[in-house]
Amino acid sequence: MAALRGLGRCPPRSVSVSSLHISSSVSAKQHYKMLVLGGGSGGIAMSARMKRMMGAENVAVVEPSEARSRMHYYQPIWTLVGAGAKTAASSGRSTASVMPSGVKWVKSKVEEINPDANTVRTDDGTEISYEYLIVALGLQLHYERIKGLPDGFEHPKIGSNYSIQTVEKTWNALQNFKGGNAVFSFPNTPVKCAGAPQKIMYLSDAYLRKTGKRSQAKIIYNTSLPVLFGIKKYADSLWEIVKQRDLQVNLRQNLIEVRADKQEAVFENLDKPGETTVVEYEMLHVTPPMGPSLAIKGGPLADEVGWLDVDRDTLQHKRYPNVFGIGDCTNLPTAKTGAAVAAQSAILNRTISKTLKKEKPDKKYDGYTSCPLVTSYNTVILAEFDYNGQPLETFPINQAKERRLMYHMKVDLMPHLYWHGLLRGLWGGPGPYRKLLHLGMK
Repeated sequence: MAALRGLGRCPPRSVSVSSLHISSSVSAKQHYKMLVLGGGSGGIAMSARMKRMMGAENVAVVEPSEARSRMHYYQPIWTLVGAGAKTAASSGRSTASVMPSGVKWVKSKVEEINPDANTVRTDDGTEISYEYLIVALGLQLHYERIKGLPDGFEHPKIGSNYSIQTVEKTWNALQNFKGGNAVFSFPNTPVKCAGAPQKIMYLSDAYLRKTGKRSQAKIIYNTSLPVLFGIKKYADSLWEIVKQRDLQVNLRQNLIEVRADKQEAVFENLDKPGETTVVEYEMLHVTPPMGPSLAIKGGPLADEVGWLDVDRDTLQHKRYPNVFGIGDCTNLPTAKTGAAVAAQSAILNRTISKTLKKEKPDKKYDGYTSCPLVTSYNTVILAEFDYNGQPLETFPINQAKERRLMYHMKVDLMPHLYWHGLLRGLWGGPGPYRKLLHLGMK
């Protein structure tokens, strides 16, 4: 129970321990030319790039080292873990093994950021000053905003692919499904990987068909959104799949309560305030509400909502030119995905390089992001698009069509590129899949 109560904090995205990592937990003043906040995908990728740019001794990363954070997870694979196609263990490696060697690893939690003084204070009292700051703190999961959670996860038949503590509960619920309603939710907040809540629906449908249980199941997708997917080209294909597979999609329905002891989920109708519906379930997958990092929200670096306020073209902070941001913690108006981080990392590297030379940044981020929409155990629709919601595709084929090739790219190729490319600062840039294709053709 105590472990589940820690579900509110979500670490930013996602071998032997190197003896070259220098750790710190003492209360003292430290100073670095480049300070990186967060050890997720954006933080590690930029730390590796900054190490090459200015030397390891000038770079420090602030990332907690408590038990849950000793592992760095490739979170995109959790969709497949929840469907039994991958193991949870295969999604993680020790944080020490991905931290760039030689950089200072400050094993503490960010408590306060003071950009006017160029300092960061950690939860153990350490004050760190910097010349330049990269904020990569990810976002916060808020299971507690749904009445009955996170305690409800102690009951069977309920899971969530958004936490390492609950992803295997999804697979257990799917395996033990006997018949009835299989319910999948999408919250009334921004989320990371907005396709994931429906990916597990398609995989659950496929599993129930494979095991002969589909005729006993009613599959329900209740989303707070007014659309199935935000980009029409891909949404049209997804609606066809929904119709073909007899999946029930209810728009503008937001999960507000889980009565796990009764196997009931309560949804509010966002178009009719005060109207609620109680749905009995045999399986429930919860996508939690999400929000800004508490270390940013309410502080001088935040916008009016609480996200890191950065320029959409350069990723440089709008008010503090020596502060930069990447990934889920930012207010960039694009989908929060790992592919977006890959695209942003090269742009941000260029922005910082120009800033160090007192020059104006000359490369612009176009909002590129990607969502490999897993629609079965062997097919994917590869959605790629920009700030304007326009498809920005890699391959000379219709990517709105389900394809086995895209499935193998997601399952077999992308994890390798993540661990050995992105986290080492060696892969990324505008349209990272396009870059991959070009590399393969050389």
